[in-house]
Amino acid sequence: MIDGEAAAGHDKELRLIMVGTIINPMQTSASPDSTSPMANAFFSDLLSTISERGRTLLRRGNGSEARLDASELVELCEALLSGRGEASGTAMAREVLDRYHHLDAAGRLAFFERLARDFGPDRARLSEAIESWRAKGGDGDGAASELHFASEPRRQELIRRLNRAPGGTSELVAMRADLLSLMKGNKELGALDRDVVHLLSSWFNRGFLVLRRIDWSTPANILEQIIRYEAVHEIRDWNDLRRRIDPVDRRCYAFFHPALNDEPLIFVEVALTETIPTAIAPLLAEGRQPVPIERARTAVFYSISNTQKGLGGISFGSFLIKQVVEELRRELPKLDTFVTLSPVPGFVQWLKQANDVPVSDEERTLLENLDNGDWIEDAELTTKLRAVLEPLAAYYFLKARTPKGRLIDSVARFHLGNGARLERIDWLGDLSPKGLRESAGIMVNYLYRLDDIEKNHEAYANDGEVVASSAVKKLLKNEGRRLLDVRLS
Repeated sequence: MIDGEAAAGHDKELRLIMVGTIINPMQTSASPDSTSPMANAFFSDLLSTISERGRTLLRRGNGSEARLDASELVELCEALLSGRGEASGTAMAREVLDRYHHLDAAGRLAFFERLARDFGPDRARLSEAIESWRAKGGDGDGAASELHFASEPRRQELIRRLNRAPGGTSELVAMRADLLSLMKGNKELGALDRDVVHLLSSWFNRGFLVLRRIDWSTPANILEQIIRYEAVHEIRDWNDLRRRIDPVDRRCYAFFHPALNDEPLIFVEVALTETIPTAIAPLLAEGRQPVPIERARTAVFYSISNTQKGLGGISFGSFLIKQVVEELRRELPKLDTFVTLSPVPGFVQWLKQANDVPVSDEERTLLENLDNGDWIEDAELTTKLRAVLEPLAAYYFLKARTPKGRLIDSVARFHLGNGARLERIDWLGDLSPKGLRESAGIMVNYLYRLDDIEKNHEAYANDGEVVASSAVKKLLKNEGRRLLDVRLS
């Protein structure tokens, strides 16, 4: 364990290292624009040098190599919190992150459990703040402010200090991905996750995000990530990727963050079309003819994918769609319709497992045909299934809810929460194996009508109302008549 005296000594040495490193010809000839790529690279290298030399001093002070044990890592975290030196703190933060990498799954779980249990608020300080606030009758900004800061868990400051390490932000995002995988069934880690999300939400707020267009000239390492993280419609190879981002009627945009410069956080693929599409296959077909840009009137958001598991629960999608709409309107003023072509990933699961699916025994038997992947080859069977499935899809969106009263479909929650309207249910919109398996081939269009976005958002957020077109509502009326016929038969 590193005590305060040792840390102070190391900090003095590190300050000498910092001075010696800065005084060199490169520094004097560098551009005064600190935001330039050269300046960013220089200071990043400088920070890495300080951190690496500091870690060497830390190991020298310990007298041993890093031990791969969660309790030792916790001790190092305590030392990091107790230290005051910037340079030694940076080095120590980097050491904590490096040692974390060497822990196995059990060690990481033990480490997270210690952070959750032992790095909460300073109880003595919190008690004093509560008493001070009570003594003043709950009045006075000073007492309330002290109560606020005293109630902050120590692990929040620990996470802030870890973020100072070179590459710290990326490391913390990856650490949060580990936390999510270990949280299942472990409620004790919930408080830790809330603290991590609180800080990541601040560091990844809209003000720090940069929108970039992805095209065929984008660096290969970024394009590889687009292929890898595409979560809706698999990109099979480089040729497939080129068909999605290179033609004149295709666009792809991504949000980036300065701390993860070459890692897209989320990206959206866009097709420019003449009308609202009803199926995904024509948009992705190899031999399709591009739409002349002067004839495009509709922008279709057909795939939105997140790339960072560790940022789960921190929403970027709503900002992304709205900014892409603004970008497209500037580039192509004739575009007047902004719509999605979206999957319905939970529909078949709901049909099979929910207790409130409004079907008769005969229709339940008919739906068993969905387990056979070749049902779409039988025209008569397909017609019968359509008569049942389309009204059920309308019911799924407009009436079905989780036990907590939420919409079942996560994609629907996202778009409706952003102010879109459920415009159309597309029969056999996705005939891929995944589409047939998850949604019986059904897709939907969510319409972003710019004048109605705020009103639709308020209706959904405040009252849980799903704003839908008359065509979708008509399907639900058909469902009601069908159920009446079932009861009378």
